[in-house]
Amino acid sequence: MPYDGRLLAGVTVLMAVVEAGTMTRAAEALGLTQSGVGRAIQRLETRVGVRLLDRTTRTLRLTDEGRRFWERVGPHLDGIEEAALEAAGSAQTVRGRLRVNVDPFFSRLVLSRELTRFLALHRELRLELIMRDQIGDLVADGFDMALRFGDPPVAGFTARKLLETRILTVAAPAYLAAHGRPAHPRDLRDHACIDYQDPLTGRPFAWEFRRGDEVVPVRQPARLMVSDVETMIGACCEGAGIAQVMQLGSRNFVASGRLVEIFPDWPDETFPLYAIYPSRQHRAAKVRAFTEWCLQLVGGDKELDAAATR
Repeated sequence: MPYDGRLLAGVTVLMAVVEAGTMTRAAEALGLTQSGVGRAIQRLETRVGVRLLDRTTRTLRLTDEGRRFWERVGPHLDGIEEAALEAAGSAQTVRGRLRVNVDPFFSRLVLSRELTRFLALHRELRLELIMRDQIGDLVADGFDMALRFGDPPVAGFTARKLLETRILTVAAPAYLAAHGRPAHPRDLRDHACIDYQDPLTGRPFAWEFRRGDEVVPVRQPARLMVSDVETMIGACCEGAGIAQVMQLGSRNFVASGRLVEIFPDWPDETFPLYAIYPSRQHRAAKVRAFTEWCLQLVGGDKELDAAATR
């Protein structure tokens, strides 16, 4: 298909309609009339040979072909915007839309309380935090970056470690009073445990205990498996069994006595948090700013690796 400027103009109008949700709002954002937006969409559909939008008087949505087209084209438009900003000498300006795929637990625990401050620092930025259990395809899904616990995917991404948080094995005082306290990780075979589901596999995370060079894997019996950290901590506090939790987010439960750390002499099992990016040599100022802000948030905790590495 030969290139012409009308194709790019039509794609720009389509992106505006999708983001705005209606042709009226898209027209206002683009400085066009509503009929002008409609004609631009029609010309684009004629140019590519498929219907991209289903339009009625009340609803507007992408067709299946339109969604595939939008997912392929969107990242390229973001790249054009970033290239224009850089060429104009604005590579250090934090502005535009930042779309982040974020771990739900980290979003609730760390980010939610600080978002007002971050947005106040960067008033030209629009932040979209999308809570996902899996990283998926950052480019196809239109994400600038992701924040995920666990080792990052190897292929197609670059990553920066933000922290290493300890894994604690904990139980409620009432549970320990009723069932006794295990003296060694292998004793867990005689206790009720709470499993946490790995969203990638659908199976429970394996339990492993580390002390220096010593590693003890344990297959614990469990009658309860959950996929939400807050549910797991709540059930554990009520005496449902022994659980493994990240120290990030559970420190207050231990400090208040609601939970008891069972194996403080096995302190070396940790879990990382990474900022993950599509493979790009240069990152936009908005991505760098958000990453550094997250690093400042987690760097205030004594347990965290403040000297995070790339």
